[in-house]
Formats: sequence, structure tokens, C-alpha cells
Amino acid sequence: MKKKILFMVINMNIGGTEKALLNMIAAMPKEKYDITILMLEEYGGFLNAIPEDVHIEYVKGYNGFKDILNKPPREVALHFLRQGKVIKAFNLINIHLLSKVLNDRRAFFKYILKNHPIADIEYDVAVAYAGPMDFISFFIAEKIKARRKVQWIHFDITRVGFNRSFASKIYGEFDKLFVVSDGGKEKVTNILPHLKGKTERFLNIISPELITEMADKNPGFDDKFCGTRILTVGRLSIEKGQDLTIAVLAKLKEAGYNVKWYCIGDGGAREEYEKLIKKHNVENDYILLGATPNPYPYMKQCDMYVQSSRHEGYCITLAEAKCFDNPIVSTNFTGASEQIANGQTGLIVNFDELQMFNAIKNLLDDKSLKYKLRSNLRNEIVNTANEMDKFYNIADSLS
Repeated sequence: MKKKILFMVINMNIGGTEKALLNMIAAMPKEKYDITILMLEEYGGFLNAIPEDVHIEYVKGYNGFKDILNKPPREVALHFLRQGKVIKAFNLINIHLLSKVLNDRRAFFKYILKNHPIADIEYDVAVAYAGPMDFISFFIAEKIKARRKVQWIHFDITRVGFNRSFASKIYGEFDKLFVVSDGGKEKVTNILPHLKGKTERFLNIISPELITEMADKNPGFDDKFCGTRILTVGRLSIEKGQDLTIAVLAKLKEAGYNVKWYCIGDGGAREEYEKLIKKHNVENDYILLGATPNPYPYMKQCDMYVQSSRHEGYCITLAEAKCFDNPIVSTNFTGASEQIANGQTGLIVNFDELQMFNAIKNLLDDKSLKYKLRSNLRNEIVNTANEMDKFYNIADSLS
């Protein structure tokens, strides 16, 4: 009989967490696992990429409490008051203050979900996959029946909003914590030492074969540019650090290099980055290509790949870029040194304009360095499929 597996995420936006989930599901044998994805909202460019045999569910009533969950309580309470919902506003402020006094967000989530029943279906394994995300962790812990529960942590918890008190309590209800890099795992166990025994590294799954196959399915660059193409892939957001790359490109152009920088992704910082591009006078040289579920033709065709993140957990786009042999420059976020051997398969720099400029300049000037990196990348085996055994051990141990 198939094992019932549930993964819970916010949505299927085009991002690293969602891509890692799709890769993981693709690796799981259909004859052994009956998979469901539970989402808070029906949204995202990867919705159509979900395999047909995967069940899709949505949290009922989410639109009704989305604002309560995501906006400041005072703002939501004032909105209720304007609508004449005095009792609702009063209850919201009271429960918010109570959760602050008790230093326990569980009280707030219980209030939000007070009319939401526990799911009828019992799963073999339920996974809070979009983590750390407090509400999803609480929902899996309190509203989903499962024989085993797993919490995934995709980000550097010292660099994102992480509620230590809440995590200390709610993560104790999970059977396993998977963290996507060794560096990330070390930070989790330092902050939550009592959970060390159930915390393990689980690298994001990628399929080099599928990536190289997809690289030939779309045309990629179409601007006939004959200089050096630099590529960055990631959501347009401050944490992904594209603002640094705009300044670095301006510096490269000032130094006389015939380069263009292409950026795949979309997000809330797009307008800010458009202003920066204009400020640095690189409108014709810094190209925002928008989001695409298949960035691999660009990864294959570019001359250099740059990962500019301020922080990451395990950078899946960096892992994907390594499936090709183009030179790589990466900032030194958590997990970068686990993915790149500095000076051998890429160059690692601090999040610093001058350091990134110099690294790219070295690659542009030094053909032997470029050849060395290309050669080493060609010879490196990029495969995380063995990580799946860690998940199978949980699911398959259930009789």
C-alpha cells in the first residue's frame, strides 16, 4: 500500500524552495508514495509544473484570515472598527497582547484557526516544507494528523525573522528537522541545542540530467550580443543582493569591459532595482528578463554565473549553475563553501562591491583561471539524489 505523504508550502511561486520541492517529488517513486501538496493560496508560476499524479489541496478560509496573519494587528483591528466589527477588533487586540505577554505565538494561531477542524485524513508523513514559517509549522503540528512529522528549514535562521521561543516549543512536536546545509544546521543546533538529536542536513535535490535536457528546450538569449554575458538568477529582493550586481556592472563598464548583465527573476524589489539601473546609467547593459520556470538555456549559454545573495540556506540556483561549466562567482553566504571550492570550481567573495568587481575582472583577464574553473566544474559530479534516502528512512520505517 502506498505511503501517504503531505508537503505544506505557502504557494508555488517561482523560487528555490518550490523548485526543490518539485525536484524532490520527481525523485519519489509513484508506485510507493501518494503525494499531496497543501498550499495556503493558489498562486505561482510553478503551479503548472506540479505532476498530474500529485494531489493539490488548499487551506480552506485562508483568504478570510490572511490579513490577520500577515498584517500588523493594530492595522487589522482598525479596519474591523471601521466596518463596525467592534468585538472582532477587541478580540484580535486581546489575543495579540496575550501572545506577547506569554511569549507564545501558538495562542495567536489557535485564535486564527479556532473554527478550522483537524483534517480527517491521516498521513504517514506530514512535512512543514516552507520553513521556517511559523504558521505552517503550527498548522502541521496542530491541524494535520500524521504518524511522522518533519520540519524543513531552508534559510539561515540568523538572517531571517526567526522566533526562537516559538520554534523551541513547536519544533519539539516534530520527529525530524531537516536543514539544507551543514552551516545552516550548525546555526539551528546552536540556537536550539535541545533539538540537536533530531536535526539533520538534507541538501536540496537537483537533477543534472533534467537540467541539461531542459537547457535545450528554449532558445535563451536572443539579443545577438557578442561580448561577455553575466547571469544572475533569483527573486528580485534585498536578500538576493542584485543591488550589488548593478553597481559592479557600472564599475566594469567604466573599466572598459564589453559586458552585459542579465537577471532572471521577479519580485518586490523590481521597481527599486529599475531606479538603481537608471542611476548607474546601465539601462542598456543590465537586463531584467523577468521570471521563467526554465532558466537553464541562459545558464548554459552565459559566459559567467554570479550568485549575489546576502544570505541563503542552500542556494539551489547555484547548484543548478554548476551543472554547466561556466565560471562562477558567489558571495560568501551560509552554505556557499559547501557548494563551491574557492579557486577551484568558482570564486567566493564577501558581499562587497570591490571584491566582486575584482573577482569578475580576474576571470575576464585571466584565461587560464577561467579554463581551470571550467575544467574542474566539468569533472565534478553534481548529484544530491542520495539525500532522498534520509526521507525514505522515515516513510518506509512505518509498517
